[in-house]
Amino acid sequence: MTKSREQGALEPVAGNGLLHRRLFLAGGAALAGTTFLTAKAAPPDLPESMKAPGVGLRAYGERSAHEAAVHRAVGATPGTTGTGSSRTPLESLEGIITPSSLHFERHHSGVPDIDPAQHQLLIHGLVERPLIFSMDALARYPMVSHIQFLECSGNSAGNNTAEAPQQTAGGMHGLASCSDWAGVPLSVLLQEAGVKPEGKWLLAEGADAAAMSRSVPMAKALDDAILALYQNGERLRPEQGYPVRLFLPGYEGNMNVKWLRRLKLTDAPVMAINESRQYTLLMDDGKAWRFYYPQEIKSFITRPSPGMKMPSPGYYQISGIAYSGHGRVAKVDVSADGGKSWAQAALQAPVLPKALTRFRMPWAWSGQPAVIMSRATDEAGNVQPTRAQLIKERGEPRGTPLVTAFPMGHVNCICSWGIDAQGAVSHVYV
Repeated sequence: MTKSREQGALEPVAGNGLLHRRLFLAGGAALAGTTFLTAKAAPPDLPESMKAPGVGLRAYGERSAHEAAVHRAVGATPGTTGTGSSRTPLESLEGIITPSSLHFERHHSGVPDIDPAQHQLLIHGLVERPLIFSMDALARYPMVSHIQFLECSGNSAGNNTAEAPQQTAGGMHGLASCSDWAGVPLSVLLQEAGVKPEGKWLLAEGADAAAMSRSVPMAKALDDAILALYQNGERLRPEQGYPVRLFLPGYEGNMNVKWLRRLKLTDAPVMAINESRQYTLLMDDGKAWRFYYPQEIKSFITRPSPGMKMPSPGYYQISGIAYSGHGRVAKVDVSADGGKSWAQAALQAPVLPKALTRFRMPWAWSGQPAVIMSRATDEAGNVQPTRAQLIKERGEPRGTPLVTAFPMGHVNCICSWGIDAQGAVSHVYV
């Protein structure tokens, strides 16, 4: 008897029980009869929620109290006021959109309280017509909206320390989030101001106490940069730059200056402290990579991941996210035997440029120890490197789990989770 297409998908396609991605691409019909499905046959008792009216209407929505354990991991820099970061709990989320309340944060001098009625944006320098925009004036311009990721350049630094830190997926990779950003294309405002031919760069400055400043190439400013006013449908939150922030799709997070107050056009980078002393890639030979902006191709598994435990052998779904500052994710391969063999995962639509992409892989876990990992490729042909490849390129790890191994990061190497015979998941190096 000839096996059906669905039956064939239940046979391993790579080592240690990885199954064909067709199981998810076909809508999951072939999973009927497997231990993926755990529905009970007996009807449930009448719940208490059906015996009395619930709470009344709220002016602003709140999540269920039963989800209070899902929150960001907050880390403040000792001896400072308002400096530090909070990480998105990626292991607790699904899909590709990060709730605004769980979007990661990175601050250098706290979150300012800015009255939008008083805030203004200045465009000056090498322009024909210096301009000042109120927030009301900006809101009158035609807007665009795009779902795109934002990632701190220091994200995932713990993946290249001397010892594998035991953190959750969010603790390791949670300085990355994805939102629907809406605002005014920067190119429109620059055209109105009239960029002089010698204007090749612009300085973006924030209105926080740190006066965060970064130099941005004019090519990027005229390409897909926007002045973001909205996130996920509502006005920016103060932590995300209210009332206006610069958003540079695919570029490292620090360049997306929050609380934007000034854009000065220049003929060269200004070499602000945030791009000379900070946010550079220091190499073993003493040299530094500067003005290396795009966040590189990357992926990691969010479920199962450290802090979780697989209760018993059987069928599971390996799920994670991938993204690239160079465009769309083309494919994600998954391994369950520490990289000895790989199989292609299913990508969940939509697959958008410079956005998080959700991938899924069916897995028949035998109950034996395993090492699971993912490897992404983007549409430009960039392939996520191994940890050994990254070390060869940038030098040996020289930090601890609490200190960035490669200062200011761009650590995008493959991340590995180990699963022991009891189903406990941990971070391992292979």
